[in-house]
Amino acid sequence: MAHDASAVSAPSGSSAAQSTADPFTPPADSSLWRKDFLLGAATASYQIEGAVHEDGRLPSIWDTFSATPGKVLAGDTGAVACDHYHRWREDVDMLAGLGLEAYRLSIAWPRVMDAAGAPNRKGLDFYKRLLAHLKEQGITTSVTLYHWDLPQHLEDRGGWLNRDTAYRFADYADLMSRELAGSVDAWATLNEPWCSAYLGYGNGHHAPGLADGRFATQAMHHLLLAHGLAVPVLRANDPASLKGIVANMGRGTPNTESREDRRAAHLFEVQHNAWILDPLLKGEYPRDLFDLWPGTEPLVLDGDMRTISAPLDFLGVNYYFRTNVESDGAQGFREVPLAGVERTQMGWEVHPDGLRDLLVGFRQTYANLPPIYITENGMASDDKVTDGQVDDTQRIAFLKRHLAAVDQAIKAGVDVRGYFLWSLMDNFEWAFGYERRFGIVHVDYATQKRTLKRSAQLVAKFLKERNARSS
Repeated sequence: MAHDASAVSAPSGSSAAQSTADPFTPPADSSLWRKDFLLGAATASYQIEGAVHEDGRLPSIWDTFSATPGKVLAGDTGAVACDHYHRWREDVDMLAGLGLEAYRLSIAWPRVMDAAGAPNRKGLDFYKRLLAHLKEQGITTSVTLYHWDLPQHLEDRGGWLNRDTAYRFADYADLMSRELAGSVDAWATLNEPWCSAYLGYGNGHHAPGLADGRFATQAMHHLLLAHGLAVPVLRANDPASLKGIVANMGRGTPNTESREDRRAAHLFEVQHNAWILDPLLKGEYPRDLFDLWPGTEPLVLDGDMRTISAPLDFLGVNYYFRTNVESDGAQGFREVPLAGVERTQMGWEVHPDGLRDLLVGFRQTYANLPPIYITENGMASDDKVTDGQVDDTQRIAFLKRHLAAVDQAIKAGVDVRGYFLWSLMDNFEWAFGYERRFGIVHVDYATQKRTLKRSAQLVAKFLKERNARSS
């Protein structure tokens, strides 16, 4: 496995203007050349770790869901995944060899606590070793506490439909921030609560596989409450670190300029974006959400919204595609797929302008918008190793164009401070199993061999050149 990316780097002293001839490197006036713009990669525990039965790890809802016939493509599970639990050192060395400056990882809640809430030392030691090695390599650490792998024993008691789960999450945040204080640069409480709530409890496409609109809004409320309860705990235990949350954001566009279609696009963004951001930044749920989903108002207790809207040090934004919609005649929306547009292996439209437009729109909508990190952005393609190489041409163009959109947002006044590629390596892609490859590093799941894709090589080339310029 190649750790050293220097073989693909530009000769020392080459200029930014010269380097723009390659298909990735940003133009000379891009904000990405700033040394204080953080460029990293991201992963998630269930998607890469494997070792689901080792060292006291308890079952998660994704162990249960993926083992249920018909829930995951090809019957795939995360039981082995990328075997990162055993290969973490070489994976960190690979990350460092590429010159990536930051790593966003998540902790597996079922790996670090038992059912009674007592620490699991073997699980904690895994993350301590991992974070220590990242620090040894000079890599900024961004840790997400919840990337969907809820302990199954909590789901058995109602999961995110049970208000008590929010308090159990605060206990978990307390343990982790006491144990790992000083080794984490940024804590994110939750990853993509929209997916946890809507896909997990609203339409059943993700674990735990429930499907009820009222379930979705109640689960979301408890997820956001969990976030709000955890923030002051993280601040008390690890004051030097940043505290935030990561949300997936969707761009909705009207199929026509009719009033009805514009309303449909607005409602799409209400349920995808404002459902999360309004409680966090305004302390209230958007009224239009319950016009769209009447009768689904969650049970909100006194003080909940004040807890949820605790100030943030950063907002993580995950962006992948836009959705073109029209009115369905019942105050809602339905997707109208556009013909003749570029799509990824997921079938998602490639639309970089959507990222720029969302970021600019958030700045206009929320007076207290915190600094932003793009915490996930990337695409799936059917990548294959040929003669030891992976030429992921579409991904290279995708990344370059989305980074250009980020630069446009920065130039429009949005405080974007970094960007994390999704993903460092191919991995378990939830309900799509191992068929969809998002990594800049190819993983042969039979042998666990890692192969740098051309995108990884070009990212490394740019970072080496940027470091040479700023030194």
